[in-house]
Amino acid sequence: MLTATQKRFLTDLFPGDACVLTPEETCAFGADSSRIFAQPWAVVRPETLDQTRSLLKWAHEERVPLFPRSRGTNVVGDCTPKGGGVVVSALRMNRIVEVSGDDFVAVAQPGVVTADLQRACEAKGLFYPPDPASVRISTIGGNVSTNAGGMRAVKYGVTRDYVLGLEAVLPGGEVIRTGGRTHKNVVGLDLTRLFVGAEGTLGFITEVTLKLLPRPEASASVLAGFAALEAALDAARDVFRAGILPVAMEFMADEVLRALAKVTDAPWPQGTQAVLLLKLDGSGETLPLELKRLETALAPSSPSFMARGMGADEEALWEVRRLINPASFRVAPDKMSDDVTVPRGRVAEAVARIRDAGREAGLTVLVFGHLGDGNLHVNIMHDAAGGEGERARTLKETVLGIVLDVGGTMSGEHGVGLTKRPYIDRQIGGRELEIMRQVKAVFDPHGILNPGKAY
Repeated sequence: MLTATQKRFLTDLFPGDACVLTPEETCAFGADSSRIFAQPWAVVRPETLDQTRSLLKWAHEERVPLFPRSRGTNVVGDCTPKGGGVVVSALRMNRIVEVSGDDFVAVAQPGVVTADLQRACEAKGLFYPPDPASVRISTIGGNVSTNAGGMRAVKYGVTRDYVLGLEAVLPGGEVIRTGGRTHKNVVGLDLTRLFVGAEGTLGFITEVTLKLLPRPEASASVLAGFAALEAALDAARDVFRAGILPVAMEFMADEVLRALAKVTDAPWPQGTQAVLLLKLDGSGETLPLELKRLETALAPSSPSFMARGMGADEEALWEVRRLINPASFRVAPDKMSDDVTVPRGRVAEAVARIRDAGREAGLTVLVFGHLGDGNLHVNIMHDAAGGEGERARTLKETVLGIVLDVGGTMSGEHGVGLTKRPYIDRQIGGRELEIMRQVKAVFDPHGILNPGKAY
């Protein structure tokens, strides 16, 4: 806990409601979307670089743990102040510094909501592609810290592919600036990429320079249902074999469709066992031709239904995908959520084995996600109060074992946080983990930044 002197330092540095100390005020910052809770010692809201420098210098000297966070949309416990410490909220560092149509870059502070940045870019005919499912509420700082992906990753890649440079404050108060505004840079070690996906363990990011693209002229989406999961997966392979690179390729298995039917009028006919949701973009002239090519590629798998939308009409199709999370809690009150990634050629095997494991455990497993890059979301639904918690934990270990067995990874975009850290040595070797911890010690010798997370 903090001493009276330490509390006084924080209230002097962060006057008014920029520092909160009472349990009633700080408890809202004790958990993220993982629902894992720990009571913070204090919460501070820096607004300037100087405040952030003073905070990290003090915390380094006093050995006070700091837990960076923005909106807490993370689902693996990355923002939970386990062990106690000061939560550092980035939400008041929320300025879009610049959107440049000449350099094709945007400069933003970490508390900027990703969707707000996208709109600011679109107003200038520019495009920031990364779009995690939480795009409307998550922030640039959180996206960078977890290397967030999203549905457009098939064609456009993930957050790491758009971070050109950043400004960060290290424990001790030193400011470093990595990368720059150029779209190519191979001078020195790539410290920028080292920060992306580091889950807030190396430094507190205060500004990010992002690569932009020209905004696509038009887009179209197709929602297609199939009588069998295998048919949907065959259709997905046929799309790639036809030389089509969709912006997004999502899939939902039968258990997900049944959950969605509880909260919305399902557009697919009864008996549909799997659904694909695909998006294309391009010029207004060529897009109708690409849409026709896509439908031709899907045809051999005999879709049971197909719905199309262009521009604003696409939203109704994508709303189905956005409803999965609320629909899941109509299946069971509790959820263990994993975002595993497997090689594209092993998706069918992985999905089948995961669903079989769920049936053997007597629990409903919702499998859906970004099929185009093998990133599967696996939601283990259970009733913890009803005694199913231990079964769910055992099933989680089984799922991770299946994923690693087929050459996959335990996380594609959510990170490791608290929930996957106990299993990390099943994927990463001891020497490799030792190197990662040695790297952290260079940036954070006393281990005060987001301790106990990731690696």
